[in-house]
Amino acid sequence: MRVGTFVLGAQFPGQGQGEALHRAVRTADVAEEAGLDAVWLAEHHFVPYGTCPSAITLAALLLGRTRRIRVGTAVSVLPTVHPVALGEQAALLHVTSGGRFSLGVGRGGPWVDLEVFGAGLHAYEKGFPEALDLLLRWLREPSVSAAGERFSFREVPVVPRPSEDLDETPGPEVVVACTSPASVRLAAERGLSMLLGMHVGDEEKAEMVAMWRSCARAAGRSPEEIAGAAHVSAGVCQIADRRTDAVEALTKAMPGWLKQGLDAHVTVDGRARAMRDPVAYTELLCGLHPVGTPRLCVDRLSATSERTGISRFALLVEGSGDLAATEENVRRLGAEVLPHLG
Repeated sequence: MRVGTFVLGAQFPGQGQGEALHRAVRTADVAEEAGLDAVWLAEHHFVPYGTCPSAITLAALLLGRTRRIRVGTAVSVLPTVHPVALGEQAALLHVTSGGRFSLGVGRGGPWVDLEVFGAGLHAYEKGFPEALDLLLRWLREPSVSAAGERFSFREVPVVPRPSEDLDETPGPEVVVACTSPASVRLAAERGLSMLLGMHVGDEEKAEMVAMWRSCARAAGRSPEEIAGAAHVSAGVCQIADRRTDAVEALTKAMPGWLKQGLDAHVTVDGRARAMRDPVAYTELLCGLHPVGTPRLCVDRLSATSERTGISRFALLVEGSGDLAATEENVRRLGAEVLPHLG
């Protein structure tokens, strides 16, 4: 079992954007010191829900600051960036970090980002498979051309080639954020591991993993490839000597952040939005994830892994909104939880 942090650079009420980003960087520093496996970086535009607008840029910084820990994007929003540009950046980080970079990609949402970056709603609603396939070809082939609906260009060489400088490493790992049967099928057909959201419980995650395996078999993926898939479960982690203290730390801070951050999302086409109740959502997350004593956190992570078959976790540890508390949370995760996990 491999446990990492899920870093949003969340801007809590009363905090500045620089403060949120500083906490994000420090979380990665302490995660490496504490022995965690990975740091997964979220990407958002124009909202305080997450102040990092380029997960791959922040990943470059953190890869330069660290020596051991894996750094991944969770996720780079593919509809708002050219797949070749993202592929070049991913290849560069893969080669220069010694293979410590993971590229997580997703569709994002129907947000105003699509207008600002000129992608348009079609890129979100229909264009994700084309963009993903072009990205994968860029990371796996020596030269690439395109003749698709959105991307069309003559053949050009891939520089740097991500597979050239690392023995037996074909390129950076690619994972896909999956929130629907369509995205599960898309990932499975391409043999890509899934990143499953923190709003989803064990039962639904187990169903998505089972569907992925079924679709992968139907697409002709080998039994070894299917068995070796390393899906990632996003969640929340808050450690305290008593569960009530851990829950209180989150219920005091997270609803304000959630309300402020989620309210700031603007749709590109004015479509109606169904907003979660921030307090109820915080309580849901506390119930689903390792929030409580170290023993409870060990049991919760072990149970999720057993029920779902998922071997990797990306845990939001900044839910208190406080830098010192976040650093302590990460250190306790490394010292009091990791040693007891399989």
